[in-house]
Amino acid sequence: MTGRGAGEAERKSWRRSLPVLARDLVDAGLGKVEMLVEYQMPRSNKRADVVLAGMDRRTGRDLYVVVELKQWSRAELFEENEKLVVVPGYTRAAQHPLSQVRDYCDAITDSVGAVHDEPESVRGVAYLHNAEDRDVDDLFDLVQDERTRMFTKTRRGAFLDYLRAQFAPEPGAGAADRLLDSRIAPSRKLMEVAAEEIRNREQFVLLDEQRVAYEMVMHAVRKAFRSDTKRVVVITGGPGSGKSVIALSLLGELNRQGRSVLHATGSRSFTQTMRKHVGKGDRRLQEFFMYFNSFMDAEKNELDVLICDEAHRIRETSENRFTRAGQRTGRPQVDELIAAARVPVFLLDEHQVVKPGETGTVEAIRSHARNLGFRVDQVDLDGQWRCGGSAKYERWVLDLLGLSDEEAEPQPWTGDRGFEVVVAESPAELETVLRERTRAGGTARISAGYCWPWSNPRKDDTLVPDVEIGDWARPWNVKGDRAVGQAPPSALWATKDGGFGQIGCVYTAQGFEYDWSGVVIGPDLIARNGRLVTVREENRDPVLAKKSVSDSQVDQHIRNIYKVLLTRGMSGTVLYASDPETREFLAGLLSGGRSGLGGSNEV
Repeated sequence: MTGRGAGEAERKSWRRSLPVLARDLVDAGLGKVEMLVEYQMPRSNKRADVVLAGMDRRTGRDLYVVVELKQWSRAELFEENEKLVVVPGYTRAAQHPLSQVRDYCDAITDSVGAVHDEPESVRGVAYLHNAEDRDVDDLFDLVQDERTRMFTKTRRGAFLDYLRAQFAPEPGAGAADRLLDSRIAPSRKLMEVAAEEIRNREQFVLLDEQRVAYEMVMHAVRKAFRSDTKRVVVITGGPGSGKSVIALSLLGELNRQGRSVLHATGSRSFTQTMRKHVGKGDRRLQEFFMYFNSFMDAEKNELDVLICDEAHRIRETSENRFTRAGQRTGRPQVDELIAAARVPVFLLDEHQVVKPGETGTVEAIRSHARNLGFRVDQVDLDGQWRCGGSAKYERWVLDLLGLSDEEAEPQPWTGDRGFEVVVAESPAELETVLRERTRAGGTARISAGYCWPWSNPRKDDTLVPDVEIGDWARPWNVKGDRAVGQAPPSALWATKDGGFGQIGCVYTAQGFEYDWSGVVIGPDLIARNGRLVTVREENRDPVLAKKSVSDSQVDQHIRNIYKVLLTRGMSGTVLYASDPETREFLAGLLSGGRSGLGGSNEV
């Protein structure tokens, strides 16, 4: 199940490709082999076209062949890049189908318990059933092993022989059931494997557009150095689409290749956490992680690659109250970042601009680069790896907040396999639900809109419980770099033990993920007449209180802030709204199921 309806183009693709594969199975005498159509990748909304399930002819054990079906009649390598291809009618480079099917095989064996200890039981094939050999000749160079076999219309006979050599003519229903019912390994948390990624080897399996984005950057690096030019790469995607995974994968591989590369963000919490977790005990690793305002004095093309993660947080200039007079030139921050490296890479989500003065948009970056005469390559990520792989939940959040388009209206939440949404009747119940969900392990945090005062610690080194709702009260996360009692420093609230006891804000939550996310929707966002509306007067963020910030800007920022908070959870979100009418409205959107994974419930 994918949790969404299929579009007409997708249905047309099925009608043209699936009967071809089914006929080939029958003609090969393998009509009892199971076809798992649109097999969903673990912890992702990405899907393999077909997984064939049956019995291995040689061993008698379960066997799975991932089949990527392509209707292409012609394709060639993109600028001699073996991992990217150009297809007539496509506006951008696509992933090589053999690279794609290998990634699917790796993702399945990495995460699915039924095959984790038997990786040889998963094999991969790209089947270009409309193409002649001569029209896709370049693509055969990537054929390497049992996970990268490729067949065309010209080689249909060889494909039938291949199928006969793999599968016994026995029913495959048992093998299919064991794959579908198998335990899925927990998702690798970014911070837990980031150091290993940079030091030693690739830790993450990249799929589809993630792989295209990664290969596009690596390609741009090779081309820029070969031709002594500069190329800019822009990668866009929503929360959980894999932007930071791509960033760390690039940082690791480029470092291993001996390139001069740095990672930069505009988020103090994100950069400090990277230095703490990834660079723990290693000064050299810590120095990989910088801030956007670190490049005011950088020489032109001082770096080979600058990876600008969370690039929606790029500001108008790098100047602040500590900037020396001689550096106050008004130079745009995006200009500094583009100038600093031969290949600057920008990863962003425009719906996560949460502060006035943040100017990181696709159009701003593209137009600035083009005005300087630089080529810009763009890759848009449409996958979802956070929120249980539920693209459906992300769309629900966008519609709820009115961010998908001007005409969008909040929609009922009808559930999605692998992700849970709960509306609590009180903040105490929200807290209880999170504790119950994480009793057997896992992480949880509670965040809120900035609608309550935020005090400094008391003289006895305790935090003030400023977030007060009825008889329930909790403190905000620590303001500074020093732990207060058991509460971790501000930048480590999302990742360090002890963070559950405080309420996080958008500045400490953005860029992070945890298994369960509790969100307190404050009185700055209320439901009236079937929609959520913002109330500027109820928001206490000093940045949004400035008279120079317009009402429309505040409205947009409040919606973006809650979008960030609502999309941090990997397994589920528990909601509480301080406004009774809003709480009732949210409960009405949830569709009645009383608990259970993938359901939605009110407690």
